[in-house]
Amino acid sequence: MRRENYRDRAVVIRTHDFGEADRIIVLLTRSHGIVRSVAKGVRRAKSRFGSRLQLFVELDVSLYPGRTLATIAGADTLNYFASGIIEEYPRYTAACAALESAGRLAVVEQGEDPWLYDALVDTLGRIQVEAHPEVVLDAFLLQAMKHAGWAPSLFDCAQCNAPGPHHAFHPGAGGAVCLNCRPTGSAEIPAETLHLMWLLSGGHRESTASYLGKPEILAAAHRLTTAHLQWHLEQKLPSLKILDQG
Repeated sequence: MRRENYRDRAVVIRTHDFGEADRIIVLLTRSHGIVRSVAKGVRRAKSRFGSRLQLFVELDVSLYPGRTLATIAGADTLNYFASGIIEEYPRYTAACAALESAGRLAVVEQGEDPWLYDALVDTLGRIQVEAHPEVVLDAFLLQAMKHAGWAPSLFDCAQCNAPGPHHAFHPGAGGAVCLNCRPTGSAEIPAETLHLMWLLSGGHRESTASYLGKPEILAAAHRLTTAHLQWHLEQKLPSLKILDQG
């Protein structure tokens, strides 16, 4: 049975060359989840839309479903975030980490997820212009984990629900843990680190301003956020490793 052609909003998650002139394009779409597609002839100089099928661009795409790969028949640019991102290494690495994380989270969600798509587009726009792209990334990751149903506990103990604030964190235990519940290997942290993560998780942007001049707190929040993400995804994300080495 032939499936109908369709249009959707999409962001390119990753690409790789295929054959002599084609390219495999992995898209996060707004209404169809992750779509693996092929752009035929896109690497030729006269390609009609090859320059649009790149990272950090929001697209309106036309797709023909296939047995294993959809075929991209057309692509129009909706938002171009690459300007301002590709010129600055911290923005570029944070944006790459946002794309890879969204792709992994979409696989976990299994299909359509307009919330994740809209959050990713908003995050790329903020990374493009805001002064602390890593903080923007951490806010996206924390909110996406909450949306997926496995956000870290950031005040009450993740094990016994004892009210906080607490000073230890372990992703395997579920986040913040009290003295009685903390497992071996828990990170010792100041309570304000967890407070910053709580603000980012809740989207309280204005309230995070007082932390932007505290690099140690920002770095600790980033470490805990990415540790929790990778623990629950059960895999290391290469883009986060590159970001942390920058």
